[in-house]
Amino acid sequence: MPSFLSGKRSRVITVAAAGTLTLAAAISVAAVSLPSGTVAAPASAAAAYLTGVNDHQSAMRTTGATDVMSAGERLAQLDRLRFTLARERASKLAAAAEAAAAKAAAAKAAAAKAAAAQAAAQQAAAQQAAAQQAAAQQAAAQQAAAQQSAAAQPTATPQATPTVAVQAAPVASGSAQQIAEQMLSQYGWSSSQFSCLEPLWAQESGWSVTAENPSSGAYGIPQAMPGSEMASAGADWQTDAATQIRWGLTYIQGRYGSPCGAWAHEESDGWY
Repeated sequence: MPSFLSGKRSRVITVAAAGTLTLAAAISVAAVSLPSGTVAAPASAAAAYLTGVNDHQSAMRTTGATDVMSAGERLAQLDRLRFTLARERASKLAAAAEAAAAKAAAAKAAAAKAAAAQAAAQQAAAQQAAAQQAAAQQAAAQQAAAQQSAAAQPTATPQATPTVAVQAAPVASGSAQQIAEQMLSQYGWSSSQFSCLEPLWAQESGWSVTAENPSSGAYGIPQAMPGSEMASAGADWQTDAATQIRWGLTYIQGRYGSPCGAWAHEESDGWY
């Protein structure tokens, strides 16, 4: 081989080798700079290029053939590969940034949803507490009104077991409620007191002559306890509505002063 060709070939191989080392260094820097998970493609491209160069040079040494690619062409090829690697690196960095932004947005949305749920729970708890407070205030107001109504009625000294005196009075007739309404005047009460007496005995016995409480032994329309207490008003106390009502009105007069006084006590304490 002429000496000038041999020298030219040496220079070409030297330039190619230098370019190859430069490319390897560039690929190493690119691989280190890329985020985790983005190195595989550039590394594969670099390995393929280096393998091709090595194979080409080996074939040339074996066959003694002259390299048809000039040093300028090799450098241009290296530049194109570097550009491709840089573009791939930029694309992967952009993808990684986009994924990070999406993850941050999802975390922010989850935090906002949790905050909204907590605020809703706090508002519901506050509304429930306000409703309970309003109910307690209403109950207290009703109790105060009942106590005030009871205090406004004339009262007599309470007795543990009031003495019931049988009063001579015209015989009343009709339903139990009608008999009771007719008897009110005998105790000095107006007919308006029946508006308190009616719910009182409706709650106690349902105005039933034979109503009996198996637990306490209370009996009859006024729920005398024991029922035999009503014997002082008549021997037929077990079956006669007028006898039971007479005893009950006498009991109310002696203990509460009026049916409205007894009803106020029933509403506040649940008994009279």
